[in-house]
Amino acid sequence: MEASQRIIFNTLAQYGKSIINICLSLYSTRLVLSALNISDYGIYSVIAGVVGILGYLTNSLVVTTQRYLSFYYGIGDKKQVKRLFANSLLIHLVLGLLLCLLLFMLENYLVNHFLNLPAERLQAAEMVYSAMVLMLLVTVVTSPFKALLIARENIIYISVVEIIDGVLKLLLALSLAIIGFDKLVFYAIGMLFVLSLNLAAYIVYVFIKYEESHTGISLSIFDRKSTAQLLGFAGWTTYGMVAGMCQTQGLAIVLNNFFGTVINAAFGIASQVNGAIRFVSTSVLNAMNPQIMKAEGSGEREKMLELASKESKFSTALMMIVSIPVMIEMPAILSFWLKEVPVHTTVFCRALMLAFLIDQTTLGLHAANQATGKIKVYSLIMFSPKILIVPIAWILFKVGSSIVSLMSVYVAMEFFVAITRIPFLHFTAGLRIKPYLSQVILPLMPLTAVLLVSGITLSLLPNFPFRFAVTTVVSSSIGCLALLLFVLNKNEKKYITSLFKK
Repeated sequence: MEASQRIIFNTLAQYGKSIINICLSLYSTRLVLSALNISDYGIYSVIAGVVGILGYLTNSLVVTTQRYLSFYYGIGDKKQVKRLFANSLLIHLVLGLLLCLLLFMLENYLVNHFLNLPAERLQAAEMVYSAMVLMLLVTVVTSPFKALLIARENIIYISVVEIIDGVLKLLLALSLAIIGFDKLVFYAIGMLFVLSLNLAAYIVYVFIKYEESHTGISLSIFDRKSTAQLLGFAGWTTYGMVAGMCQTQGLAIVLNNFFGTVINAAFGIASQVNGAIRFVSTSVLNAMNPQIMKAEGSGEREKMLELASKESKFSTALMMIVSIPVMIEMPAILSFWLKEVPVHTTVFCRALMLAFLIDQTTLGLHAANQATGKIKVYSLIMFSPKILIVPIAWILFKVGSSIVSLMSVYVAMEFFVAITRIPFLHFTAGLRIKPYLSQVILPLMPLTAVLLVSGITLSLLPNFPFRFAVTTVVSSSIGCLALLLFVLNKNEKKYITSLFKK
């Protein structure tokens, strides 16, 4: 299978898996909220938030591990691949155990003093906290195995495991209605059990399937050069992720300071919607990135840039097909989903989704830069503006500007970051600007026009029950047809057609 065909196949697999998992997750959340009651669900969420902050460290290590494994697969250096995997596994184990030790040492302070928890539920909260810490350990240890599967482009197995994970979490949510045990504690232990099954599924499969995973766990496998590579790259990757976290959490604090908790609720809902779409995007990118890293590792810079361009085009088109119809019908969707929609929720949702789509148009170049390994200057240029939005928001509100003005600046800054990637990769990696614009940006314009016209036209129909669902599905279907007509080239169309014939 050619690289571009493999990208299309893996992308469709991840896209389908993500849609299924989002549906399972939304329904599971509804069941859990109903079974636990708002107070207990709030306890679970706030503890998950505190422990989950450290998840940014593990996310950066996954990205880093996958990058270097794919790179050395491209070179064909199996010995270095095995060395990198062994050192990555050692780093993850040590990091996971250290994080667990730190969190258990802080348990009394966090649960009994820092967090505002109901006194009658402190014992249950302590058990939930312990389960959460162990979940973090399991997630950290799972990371190198998942990174190896991504580097090997075994997207199908990852998709199967994650769909089963979604089904198991749904079954866990359903079981809350019939158990007599403390539901909050039962749910936390059940989630730990599901994650442990995931870890076992990854370890057993990877060990059986891939020889490079056959390594012992001891300090004898430690390699200073490999570890320095991984930690150095992970450091700047973490900077980017922390910048994104500061952007979101910083804006939430500023909004709270000027407008109170009602606006925080609106921004929180918008962030949740945006997070779901980003989850789909991340899954799609996992299907594409290994080919980009391998091409750079094998010394094929032109092929690497071509694949990065395809990633930008495919991921943006797929996200637009879902996002634009949803943005148009956002008021109706929010009214159906929520009993009471906080003011400005629609503005926040539309602005965050628009900024996300703009970012997607050059996101393949982010992967291309990771492939080259020139990450320090790139991270400073691309991610620092994300932090700057916080003081800008403070200034805007101080002078009496509106929330619409803030979100306009937010979108403009995302546009600046997205467009800056093109000249940056031109100077650092030899990206040709005109072909990128003609082969990536130009084909997306008719797709955008079709989705906007069809979505707006359908939204003008007389209101009827579930109209938003009908108009969104019809508009997205029209978008799929427009994708085939305007976005894909001749060979890509032929391959897509052959998949459906099979």
